[in-house]
Amino acid sequence: MDKRSLTERDICTKFILPAVKRAGWDMMLQVREEVFFTKGRITVRGKLVARGTAKKADVVLYYKPNIPIALIEAKDNSHAVGDGLQQGLDYAETLAIPFVFASNGDGFVFHDRTGLRDVKEENLPLDQFPSPDELWKFYSRWKGLDTAAEELVLQDYYDDGSGKAPRYYQVNAVNAAIEAIAKGQDRVLLVMATGTGKTYTAFQIIWRLWKAKRKKRILFLADRNVLIDQTMVNDFRPFGGAMAKLSTKSKTIERSDGTEVDVPLALDRKRRIDTSFEIYLGLYQAITGPEERQKLFREFSPDFFDLIVIDECHRGSAAEDSAWREILEYFSAASQIGLTATPKETEYVSNTAYFGEPVFTYSLKQGISDGFLAPYKVIKVHIDRDVEGYRPEKGQLDRDGEEVEDRIYNAKDFDRTLVLDDRTKLVSAKVTEFLKESGDRYQKTIVFCVDEEHAARMRQALINDNKDLCDENARYVMRITGSDTLGQAQIGNFIDPESRYPVIVTTSRLLSTGVDAQTCRLIVLDRPVGSMTEFKQIVGRGTRVHEDTQKFYFTLMDFRGATNHFADPEFDGDPVQIYEAGEDDPITPPDTEPTGFGDGDQDDYTAEPTTGGDDVTFPGGGGERQKKVYVDGVNARVVAERVEYLDANGKLVTESLRDFTKAALLRHFASLDAFLRRWNSQERKDALVKELTAEGLPLDVIAKELGIDLDPFDLVCHIAFDRKPLTRQERADNVKKRDVFARYEGKARAVLDVLLAKYADEGVLNLDDTNVLRIPPANTLGTPVELVRAFGGKVAFEQAVHAMQAAIYEDAS
Repeated sequence: MDKRSLTERDICTKFILPAVKRAGWDMMLQVREEVFFTKGRITVRGKLVARGTAKKADVVLYYKPNIPIALIEAKDNSHAVGDGLQQGLDYAETLAIPFVFASNGDGFVFHDRTGLRDVKEENLPLDQFPSPDELWKFYSRWKGLDTAAEELVLQDYYDDGSGKAPRYYQVNAVNAAIEAIAKGQDRVLLVMATGTGKTYTAFQIIWRLWKAKRKKRILFLADRNVLIDQTMVNDFRPFGGAMAKLSTKSKTIERSDGTEVDVPLALDRKRRIDTSFEIYLGLYQAITGPEERQKLFREFSPDFFDLIVIDECHRGSAAEDSAWREILEYFSAASQIGLTATPKETEYVSNTAYFGEPVFTYSLKQGISDGFLAPYKVIKVHIDRDVEGYRPEKGQLDRDGEEVEDRIYNAKDFDRTLVLDDRTKLVSAKVTEFLKESGDRYQKTIVFCVDEEHAARMRQALINDNKDLCDENARYVMRITGSDTLGQAQIGNFIDPESRYPVIVTTSRLLSTGVDAQTCRLIVLDRPVGSMTEFKQIVGRGTRVHEDTQKFYFTLMDFRGATNHFADPEFDGDPVQIYEAGEDDPITPPDTEPTGFGDGDQDDYTAEPTTGGDDVTFPGGGGERQKKVYVDGVNARVVAERVEYLDANGKLVTESLRDFTKAALLRHFASLDAFLRRWNSQERKDALVKELTAEGLPLDVIAKELGIDLDPFDLVCHIAFDRKPLTRQERADNVKKRDVFARYEGKARAVLDVLLAKYADEGVLNLDDTNVLRIPPANTLGTPVELVRAFGGKVAFEQAVHAMQAAIYEDAS
């Protein structure tokens, strides 16, 4: 057997895997081939959406399921034995795998990332691949695990038999938390971006600790009723009868599969606690409060719980004087795990001061890069009154006939102390314009307002601007705020992908956190957001990808300068585009744009309910404290516009789709000669086109977006190297003029004429694929076998087609 003639897959099957098996690895339970661990980044430019290539490890070795300890990167035998090592090291760092091997079938190069072995990197013959126990001993030393800790770390994950497996970063998070607890760490912080499955991760952590009998009584704390209820009937469902909610109010909840279930309760009508359960879920607000009688948690002994998991721990639990913090301090003997998307670090509040540094972090930026989270565009709209301020004319009267105080009002004042009704109507008009121009007026939209009263006025303006759709269904636009019980009742419908209504919701802060709005495509900011924590949470409302409804990105429309947070080094997930609309400009971003930038005043806000009881499940809606001044007849208009995209380094630069494509192509092909060499050496031209598509450059979509119908070759030459393009028809005509087919006659000549015409009409690149001969009009000339035989066989047919392709691009050499 000639090894050099084998493919990479053959090398893996015939040489690498047998060596692994001989070393004692269980091929069914411990070895996985072609492990895809990312989804492929979603690229957005204009209306162009493309997915990049998902990352794939050739072989991953697991000591136990979901405990990966080694990775093998394979190459065919035309490569050196260690050629795959760099790639393997890159993958291993992402997957938190300590041992990396590269192989071409002749042997292995073994790289030890733990630093515990005498040699960092060494060559091994095929018959000396390490055994599972050999690598596990080094793994345990690397992690600092004693025998008792090993038993806990090796506790199985929950498997429901459906084939659902945690994503790689969830495995990393679960293993990091379990290892920390196993080594005696009693305060653990996990930071995971919104939309990355914190609750499912928490379930796997709790399940393994509970099954290992290391933590027998567990409390899961959250601050939204919907979070508790959905957690119990979905992710935590396997706990079954061992689990109950700390509430007196019975509730029937719909599961994700559509079935309904009653949530079991741990409190009776007199708020007496049933201590026979093992897993308790509760709202902070339901078990504590400013008055002693509300502090239900004191009914438990301080050592009752072995483990407390705190969801969204960046909010009230982080503050030292918080009523919620006293729950954690009361149960200080328990191990405590904090979950957050946005760890809070301010002069007054700190997560890390309480929990310590995170044992694991998965950022918004990483989630977008991996393709698990949706990227987003930003439309910045600057209103003249916000930018320039407003000073009332002398003697200006408000709506009540009182004189307006003579001073300069700025963005911080609008809708808080001073209301310009025309400004509200302008925002509503711009939101409506965007929805109409998008072609989908039913895309789920959240409009964040200054307070509940502002949300009510915005709702009215949007209803008037969308009268036609509100006539069809009164729930097209709704207000959902802390004091609006009718609106709150619609939260479930708004976040349900199957429910059309409500479509547009106005709110102040109720929907800024903890609501899993999978299909939300538009987020509108018409209030300042001074807190980076809250800003990240708001952005997180739209970051979920929903492939069933083709939601691959979302839009953030900013009227208050809140997106200036993108320039803050603390922000870790850049937008793909920023567009600032001018006074007479369309609200949807064009392809090219001038520059211009404005700032908005901001102020901070931390939501923290202070009252107890089961009914307190939502924060207040902004709490109006002073009388507002309403001024009518003051016009408002839009000024300034800009579009920005992310460059390769994640920096925002002003460029058009054409500029972006040119820059990306030039990174791929340093010069025209480099491109021509690659093109002419590639027998299958479509392979090169697919490679560019996988890197976020789908040439057919780019051509359509730019309004030019060119062959991929001419598109690259024209955009990247400013060459005058030829149409496909012009290239086909040139081939005919040169009489390239003179040596062929009969059916062979007819086939080449048909294929050339097909290229001119459709731009088919893989003309040497014999399946082309099955498609009209080629199939009218004979069967594929007959037509190939007319050339003297398949090799001769392919040679003829390659000669024709070379003639098509002859002027390029």
